[in-house]
Amino acid sequence: MAVIESRSRYAAAVRYMHWTVFVLVLLAYIFINIFELFPKGSALRTNIKAAHFTAGIAVLLLVLPRGVIRLRNGRPPIVPALPYAMEILSKLTHVALYAFLLVQPILGIVTLQVGGKAVKLFGVTLLPSFVGTPNTALSHQLEDIHGTIGTIFYYVIGLHIAAALWHYVGRRDNTLQRML
Repeated sequence: MAVIESRSRYAAAVRYMHWTVFVLVLLAYIFINIFELFPKGSALRTNIKAAHFTAGIAVLLLVLPRGVIRLRNGRPPIVPALPYAMEILSKLTHVALYAFLLVQPILGIVTLQVGGKAVKLFGVTLLPSFVGTPNTALSHQLEDIHGTIGTIFYYVIGLHIAAALWHYVGRRDNTLQRML
């Protein structure tokens, strides 16, 4: 995948990873919100929850390379340029997004490891448990924190989407087109 692009858009690799991460985050949210619809102990419930874990791990595996490619290639300018305060808000929102994309999967993995659980999808172990003695109480506390951060993440994602639409419809700049 070429990383040299026109300065009016992000590098193709960055755009591809952006939309892939978007789909993976969306799937992670869908899976975690529907798994409880199925009976405890059922294979379908187990596989849906494992699909949530798998999507989270895939996000983690893509975020760092995406960040490196993004830093290496810079970002195309927004036309017309943003006022200073808006530029700062944009940078803070993106820092928050990257923090969530890193912290959530790592916290999810730590939660499973502390609980002594492996990640298995359709019977195949994707991530074994490396903990000798599970700590169920701590695992449940970490799971609660993971859930709370996930809820906060909904709002940050919503802010990101609303801002992209506002740039396109309201401000009529090229912010959204840079990622298409």
